[in-house]
Amino acid sequence: MTFKKEQSAGYLANHMARLFARGLDARIRPLGLSTGIFPALLELWENDGLTQKELVTRLDIEQATMANTLNRMERDGFVTRRKDATDGRVQRVWLTDKARALQAPATTAAAAQNDVVLAQLSEAERVAFLDLMDKAIAAMKETP
Repeated sequence: MTFKKEQSAGYLANHMARLFARGLDARIRPLGLSTGIFPALLELWENDGLTQKELVTRLDIEQATMANTLNRMERDGFVTRRKDATDGRVQRVWLTDKARALQAPATTAAAAQNDVVLAQLSEAERVAFLDLMDKAIAAMKETP
């Protein structure tokens, strides 16, 4: 069996992700956002006040990457970190008003990028495509 990149799920997923990120970046950069902090913002918009460890788990990224991302977000005025009310050893990450105000325009931009990416698919194909991506992600999480 010969390796063909056109038939490689990994190659195609990576290529699609890079193209998607490029399109998303063009849409959110005017808002002062980047694709590097966008996933953390999405999590915090859903559940403000998460810990760094909770963000690492939810985003499935390395601790050091999350620490650097949060440092940038704090520097740029998107989050503040405060000690947990019940456990002083834990810091929680809270969105600033600046970040909260960007939720609607940023998620609208992401939805527009999704629409562009999925425009050639029927509604049934979109549902199937997203379902298959979820299954592939779950399989990778189960495999060491």
